[in-house]
Amino acid sequence: MVVDKPDLEGRVAILRIHSRDVKLGDDVELVKVARSTPGFVGADLANLVNEAALRAVREGREAVSQADFRASIEKVIAGLEKKNRLINPKEREIVAYHETGHALVAYYTPGADPVEKISIVPRGMSALGYTLQLPVEDRYLMTQNELYGKIDVLLGGRAAEKLIFDQISTGAANDLSRATDIAKRMITDYGMSEKFSNVTLPYRRESTFLGQENYALQREYSEKTQQYIDEETARIIAERYKQVQNLLESKQSILKSVAQKLLEAEVIEAEDFQKILSELDASVPIN
Repeated sequence: MVVDKPDLEGRVAILRIHSRDVKLGDDVELVKVARSTPGFVGADLANLVNEAALRAVREGREAVSQADFRASIEKVIAGLEKKNRLINPKEREIVAYHETGHALVAYYTPGADPVEKISIVPRGMSALGYTLQLPVEDRYLMTQNELYGKIDVLLGGRAAEKLIFDQISTGAANDLSRATDIAKRMITDYGMSEKFSNVTLPYRRESTFLGQENYALQREYSEKTQQYIDEETARIIAERYKQVQNLLESKQSILKSVAQKLLEAEVIEAEDFQKILSELDASVPIN
């Protein structure tokens, strides 16, 4: 029997069950925790509560705070902080501009998930920094413009590197993979291309297990159509990259200011990010 992932109300109920035997601080709002965990299933939420409780114990507190939950969400999403990992100053600067690029594009893109945190503290096995965005509500549909916006945010890191250093690094590998996947699915799955508008171009599907489709290597369309998909994917990425470049060029002073603050602080939380951007928008000349 397949059970769908819980919605917001379901996640709140699951969190209440798993936190029954955990002493929660007065500042804890499980609804906020649930809003920050779209896509989490029961086991993920149980793990989250345990992680938050362990963090409180390690810090010598009797009650779990909202900050414990926030830190635990980041650990589940991005991996364990590795502050002892040494990064040379040049790479650290590249990472700061890369993450600031993501954050600024998200900030100036209508409909993008708000930035919760920007960090240049390494996490997990390979992440040298990250920009955490959290949705304000569960979403089940996305418009074409919102998909373009997701691609834009993913390309923001590389565009910032190119703008500031006039060269690019390997740091955008995962971003490019995800952006390419979105663009390709717009053409093949969502019928969002000019030539094949309202038509899907799937791979031949094999058997399914627990709702997961396995794709055979054989396509249900011609090599000519595959060439169009590849060329159209590349065109979309190139077009969105140019859009992002233009945005960051127009906000270059702001990009530099935020990146320098990130280099100094290592972490910028949502409230501070909003405050910094509001002040810079009002006072820094736009290039």
